[in-house]
Amino acid sequence: MSLLSVQREGSGPSFVWLHGFTQSRDSAYQFRSILAGTSELLTLDLPGHGTAGQVEASLNETADMVVAALPEERVALGGYSFGGRVALHVALRHPERLSKLVLLGATRGIEDDAEREARRERDEALAARIEEIGAVAFLDEWLAQPMFLELRDDPNERQARSRSARGLATSLRRAGTGTQEWLAPQLAAMSVPTLALAGVNDAKFSAEARAIAQLVAHGSYRLVASAGHAAHLAQPLATAGLVASFLDG
Repeated sequence: MSLLSVQREGSGPSFVWLHGFTQSRDSAYQFRSILAGTSELLTLDLPGHGTAGQVEASLNETADMVVAALPEERVALGGYSFGGRVALHVALRHPERLSKLVLLGATRGIEDDAEREARRERDEALAARIEEIGAVAFLDEWLAQPMFLELRDDPNERQARSRSARGLATSLRRAGTGTQEWLAPQLAAMSVPTLALAGVNDAKFSAEARAIAQLVAHGSYRLVASAGHAAHLAQPLATAGLVASFLDG
């Protein structure tokens, strides 16, 4: 039994979508609505977020929790940023449960040990900041970053953001990028058909998408025009179209 509960919408072949850091299963309404037109879309709150705000888990533990919450048959799985990193861990730990994998703004991790430790320290400082000022004030700071400046102020999307300061801080400490091992060697042995996506204006993650696609045996990558890191929020129709085309193919 999983500590994570699944929300379902639409009908058709199952597609599971995992949200990003500070988000919840109710985020990305337009993107989700488009995909739910052709798929049974399954979403869930990841540890530290939404209804799972009190759940604490590492990336590997989160991957196992996600699998425990899914139907027994193979499913297509996708995720954005933090959710993309979780999806990668699901694919590496439980490849037999997946038919396809979609990654948006995901990363292989940090190869250099010193750089990884420095990122872990930055994540800890950010976690302490969340605890100091609270989740609502932190969300204002988080969404003011240059990587999100292209996004219009959507009250519905802001309402769907997680409000648990303790949960967000714990998520960073237990499953932040600084905790993630370098996955490139493992990806080279992965056979799940994979689509890696990034916004064309997101240079760092565009390079990551290309690298992931080149490593995976059945990998491809596409860039979303006129979009940065949160491409599914900035360009929901275009991003959902790329995902749907991959799933149908």
